[in-house]
Amino acid sequence: MSFALPESLRDYIDARVRSGEFGNTSEYLRDLIRRDQQHQAARRLRELVTDGFESGPAQPLTKRRVAQLREQALNPDS
Repeated sequence: MSFALPESLRDYIDARVRSGEFGNTSEYLRDLIRRDQQHQAARRLRELVTDGFESGPAQPLTKRRVAQLREQALNPDS
């Protein structure tokens, strides 16, 4: 993968590597990507929790309800 960065960003990355926290530029970029993945996963979890709260009153988790949820998950278009 190859991409161009403005000089100011290259200087910033080089300074982060020189600080000793990262061994090289690739380590720094991998860390940024992992943090972004974690951020996106946490954001998605918050959305799902919000959806759950907004979906209405809780229903007992019976065997029948589990079967309904499984069916919905496996066949979302039906």
